[in-house]
Amino acid sequence: MPVPRPLPLSAALAAMFAAALALPAHGQSLIDLYESARGYDATYQGALAQYDASVARAAQAKAGILPQVGLSANATSTEQELSTANASIRRGLPQQTAGINATQPLYRPANWAAYEQSKRQVDIAQDTLTLAEQDLIVRVSRAYFDVLSSQDTLALVRAQKVATAEQLASAKRNFEVGTSTITDQREAQARYDLVIAQEIAAENDLQVKKIALDQLVGRPGTNPIPLAAPVVLPAVVPAEMEAWVSQADATHPAIQQARLGLDVASLEVDKARAGHKPTLDAQLGYNATNNPVGTTTSTSTGRVNVRAASIGVVFNLPLFAGFATENRIKETLALEEQSRQTLESTRRSVSQTTRSAYLGLISGAGQVKALEAAESSSQSALDANRLGYQVGVRINIDVLNSQSQLFQTKRDLAVARYNVLVGNLKLRQANGSLKRDDLQAINNTLATNGPASGENAASPNQPSAATQSSVPVPPVTPFAPPAVQAPPVNPQPSPGLGVPLPPPTIVSPPTR
Repeated sequence: MPVPRPLPLSAALAAMFAAALALPAHGQSLIDLYESARGYDATYQGALAQYDASVARAAQAKAGILPQVGLSANATSTEQELSTANASIRRGLPQQTAGINATQPLYRPANWAAYEQSKRQVDIAQDTLTLAEQDLIVRVSRAYFDVLSSQDTLALVRAQKVATAEQLASAKRNFEVGTSTITDQREAQARYDLVIAQEIAAENDLQVKKIALDQLVGRPGTNPIPLAAPVVLPAVVPAEMEAWVSQADATHPAIQQARLGLDVASLEVDKARAGHKPTLDAQLGYNATNNPVGTTTSTSTGRVNVRAASIGVVFNLPLFAGFATENRIKETLALEEQSRQTLESTRRSVSQTTRSAYLGLISGAGQVKALEAAESSSQSALDANRLGYQVGVRINIDVLNSQSQLFQTKRDLAVARYNVLVGNLKLRQANGSLKRDDLQAINNTLATNGPASGENAASPNQPSAATQSSVPVPPVTPFAPPAVQAPPVNPQPSPGLGVPLPPPTIVSPPTR
């Protein structure tokens, strides 16, 4: 009996990998994919690096008010020739010098203004990073729901294809038994071919949307969790538009940046005016000089060592700089006015964007309610047309049109719901209050267990709960016509209908 041998490590790993691939794929929530994108997205990582650089750059201005300490040392050798009336002496004089010196600014208004600017520049860098994070939240949410919307579109197109194929088969059977004309069959065939083309386009769109989401979050094969059934959209709180606008004016990062930019411009004016002001520095030093064989100013050859400690105050007052300071002040005053106008423009832009986002969200919520009612009505209309087609009061094109209207309404309803969810985030982005915690309200609308069998399922073959209306559909009472013994019908071709049309003739243009 052969003894089983353990698999090599590579084969065992391959088996484990194959088993992992065989397991059902679990969906990822919106927060999961956002956390992945936060550590992978190149745009956000670039903004984070820019923030670190801005903080380090701003901290450099603090050096202007701190002491400057330097250590110096040098060694020289001097060849000296001394001549007198009686003799001439030639000698080499080596010298070593070392010292440490410190300077502490006591009064430098330009340096203090630069230090105050650095504090505000750190806040500006923080606001820039906040805007980048808000943009990432919206981009991930948009890509997330784009995939779900594409899945729903493809699933609805495939469901429409099945319904159209059934209608096509029914038209063929009715034509074969003589209860309908060839027109019904050709109309159903044309509608079926159109749905096939729509299916190809929907498949391609889904692949593109999945690639975009994978690239954004850095995870291949992402599988977003669909909305839970019944779909409950988060309410807009506060419900007043002016409350959102007021909050935007107080806390929007872009407005905060503009305000800080105005402060920086005002401090730049102070720096320019400091060109007329004096400066005062304290200096402290200790220096040592060693001359092993004397100095150049003495004729003795004995060793000379000098140790000197110094302390003092240096005062400097600029008197005239060729009108450079005056023109610098004029320049900074103009730039300060520019920053003030930039602040006003930013406030107006944020106010307009916030109002537009609020109205768009309210309009989207209204469209969702209207489309829910429209889906219920479309379903009732389709049921009625199918019943009318069976009893002969409706034709095939009526059923096909009702089917198209129903599936189009379902697609519009799903897109409207996704737009409302993203619109909630865009409204908070517009007024500057969007944070990671705001994703939790959107995440709570998702199915808790991810894609699975049942009403919460979402796949390219099954529409998700986002396409389903919460409005009940009234049942259609089937109509049972009385049985009538009709004489056999032998359809006769109408004059001109059974005569084949001659093929078109293509006339070539005359040759010149």
